[in-house]
Amino acid sequence: MNYQTLSTKDLLKIKTLGELKAAGYQSRTIKQELRENLISKLKKKEEVFSGIWGYEETVIPDLERAILSMHHINLLGLRGQAKTRLARMMIYLLDEYIPVVEGSELNDDPLQPLSRHSRDLVAEHGDQTPITWMHRSERYTEKLATPDVSVADLIGDADPIKAATLKLPYSDERVIHFGLIPRSHRCIFVINELPDLQARIQVALFNILQEGDIQIRGFKIRLPLDIQFVFTANPEDYTNRGSIVTPLKDRIDSQIITHYPKSIEIGKKITRQEAVVKEEQAGKVQVNEIVADLIEQIAIEARSNEYVDAKSGVSARLTIAAYENLLSAAERRALLNSEKTTSVRVGDLWGVVPAITGKVELVYEGEQEGAAIVAQNLIGKALRTQYLKHFPDPEKLKKQQKEKSPYKLITEWFGEGNTVDLLNDLSNQEYRNALLAVRGLKELVAEYHKGQDETTKFFLMEFALHGLAEYSMLSKNQLTAGLQFKDLLGSIFSGPGSFGDDDDDDEDFGSKRRFKK
Repeated sequence: MNYQTLSTKDLLKIKTLGELKAAGYQSRTIKQELRENLISKLKKKEEVFSGIWGYEETVIPDLERAILSMHHINLLGLRGQAKTRLARMMIYLLDEYIPVVEGSELNDDPLQPLSRHSRDLVAEHGDQTPITWMHRSERYTEKLATPDVSVADLIGDADPIKAATLKLPYSDERVIHFGLIPRSHRCIFVINELPDLQARIQVALFNILQEGDIQIRGFKIRLPLDIQFVFTANPEDYTNRGSIVTPLKDRIDSQIITHYPKSIEIGKKITRQEAVVKEEQAGKVQVNEIVADLIEQIAIEARSNEYVDAKSGVSARLTIAAYENLLSAAERRALLNSEKTTSVRVGDLWGVVPAITGKVELVYEGEQEGAAIVAQNLIGKALRTQYLKHFPDPEKLKKQQKEKSPYKLITEWFGEGNTVDLLNDLSNQEYRNALLAVRGLKELVAEYHKGQDETTKFFLMEFALHGLAEYSMLSKNQLTAGLQFKDLLGSIFSGPGSFGDDDDDDEDFGSKRRFKK
């Protein structure tokens, strides 16, 4: 009988130490296990970290090299960069089941028992020692570093209740209550946000990382623990809340730097994979690629915005939550209008503001509504950036003769005193009628987007209005229940509250108020 070739069903039939030996089982460390299983997957060209997009040429190769080197690992990066997810996915490089001594606190290997309980059991029963099987999903422990974490939590401490119950003196190691780390023997142990761990607690990890053993309250015991450590850290924490003490950092073999998606396409893959889209939403709401690009562009703008703290970062959770809110905004409108189907509109981006405000950390708090104003500003900048991918650059056309501008009919129509109110809850027909009323708007979209379906063309018609407002060719005013587009010159004379009165790129989306430093 060959242990390596046994099916899971046959493996689980092994119930004693003798049967395990007969099957040819040989002990190996968790790092050897991870390394050998990774080698097997690489040889078979199997994907190791599936569903992680944008790291194929950067982070994942670094992580695989660290595993092959049998290193402890620190994943260093800003929030929302899949650090914890990568650590959790390492369990798929573990064997599906491993044998442990039955009743063991420390997941003892039957051939190399670690705890006093297991050593005594093997000494007493020999080959009849009962064993059980531990699934790889149970071999992962995660601890968030918080200021209240103690050495006893992580390593262990003497337990007076245990001593009294078992009637043992404090000198007996059996009175020890083991902490999370010893209980993670033969497991992957993750400490998230390592710099938040107090320095004196970090010191307690020195021996475990270097020598693989622990010391508890002066007990003369040595536990050669077998653990794969993975740490995560945010660079911001090094200055704001704490740091990784130098001797500990020196003992972490590989530090791997993560990053945000390097393209909109990668960002869209992540967002669509992670966003929770309800079945009824999928059937009711139509989403086009343009609005998906706009959602990703908002995050890109946020990461380079002067009002957003770059050290804190802008999580991928922003785009995920924004995408979910976008669908819900369209779904709510359809429900209010008793419509079976609808499509997303540019105006639905107003509904993603709550998804942005909680995901960005401001450099200056400014006024009470600062985060909301910055969110509106980011949406405006995203519209401005993406607009140039679909329509001619209004800035360049301003320098040319107006007669040649493709926007001439539209701006003239507004110049005649006409306005368009695009309210949030307009029905599909009301929305289309409002856009069709604008002279030249349909013709503009027909000229530059001939191959698009009718629904997308109406989206582009609205997008054109937003874009012209962003480039100060129209005015965009925020109403209580939506937006109003009107002539820029008329808006200046009609008083405050308009959007796009001047050429200042930092003007807020739908508001003349500015975010103050």
